[in-house]
Amino acid sequence: MSFLARFLRSPEGVAGLLLLACLLAMALLAPVLFPRDPLSIVGRPLIPPFADWSLPLGTDRLGRDVLAGLMHGARTSLLVGISAAVVALAAGAVIGTLAGFAAGWLDEALMRVVDAFQIVPPFLLALAFVSVVGASLPVIVLAIALGAWTGAARLARAEVLSIRERDYVAAARVIGMHPLEIAFKEVLPNALPPVLALTSVIVAGAVLTEAALSFLGLGDPNTVTWGSMIAEGRNVLRTAPFLSIVPGLGLVLTVLGVYLLGEGLVEALARKRRRQ
Repeated sequence: MSFLARFLRSPEGVAGLLLLACLLAMALLAPVLFPRDPLSIVGRPLIPPFADWSLPLGTDRLGRDVLAGLMHGARTSLLVGISAAVVALAAGAVIGTLAGFAAGWLDEALMRVVDAFQIVPPFLLALAFVSVVGASLPVIVLAIALGAWTGAARLARAEVLSIRERDYVAAARVIGMHPLEIAFKEVLPNALPPVLALTSVIVAGAVLTEAALSFLGLGDPNTVTWGSMIAEGRNVLRTAPFLSIVPGLGLVLTVLGVYLLGEGLVEALARKRRRQ
């Protein structure tokens, strides 16, 4: 049975895939359906949802379209989540591979660096980094990745330690392959699948961290984010709760979709191992 067939047998995985497909469609269609700047004023302030069908989800305190902000915010959340996961997994896989394959003093030095980063809670590290460097999407992605790469590094190191003494690695040494070539061409590809299983956790954490930074006023001021929309709505929470509820639901569905997709992938991989 193929991996896709095993994945489709998981209700959690299918539900997560459908949720993320809807969010991805929102993100891709945002510039098509709402080509104007989502921060521009389009009507009178605080129009409630469904009161004006040209503005289905109403407007915020400044008269900006909530639906346009929601769809453009999906782009920001997915971009930050996926980019932070790619950076964190790439850095963690490289450092973990070097530590596990080289061993000795290099392993000790790299693992102490990992320990140093793990001492600081990821959100506080991101908060401090963005506060010092300045708020922009690339800085936010890097700040989130700084707190997320350590788990991937430790997992990659553990996998490499179990792989480096296998016969095909010894054969690569015998034929004279460079140690770095062995590490990244022979060992890393086989150590990578368990590391990639962390993707869903990192993406979900990155989405929430970006929203929290934006909520605190440390997001990119030129970009609409769900966190900034929630922060905007808290000042009128009694009279217009929809301003915080709508982007809050977007966050919940995104994190839920990523979690369910990750569960489906893990279940499909577990079925493959059981068959083997």
